[in-house]
Amino acid sequence: VQLQASGGGLVQAGGSLRLSCAASGSIFGIEVMGWYRQPPGKERELVAAIINGGSTNYGDSVKGRFTISRDSAKNTVYLQMNTLKPEDTAVYYCNVLGVSAADLQYDYWGQGTLVTVSS
Repeated sequence: VQLQASGGGLVQAGGSLRLSCAASGSIFGIEVMGWYRQPPGKERELVAAIINGGSTNYGDSVKGRFTISRDSAKNTVYLQMNTLKPEDTAVYYCNVLGVSAADLQYDYWGQGTLVTVSS
């Protein structure tokens, strides 16, 4: 299974970006798809997650500005980021949690995509 993230780049403060992450390969039993980020010199933190059934969870710093969504048919998760701030600058990673057909938990990570917000 591979997670391919895209959509990062350089944007001015106040602007918007949309990240995408597609899971390819034989994947079964996805339970949670999410986005994490790691700012320079800091630890990785949760940005947003979406659970089967559609419920969502956001980090406090992005509530009201970011929206996570999912296309289950395409095993793809999106992150719409609006009103970006310089402190949103980070490498963004997508993550997938689930249970395989063999009833084994899995936890996959994408390669990361850099988002840089200039002031």
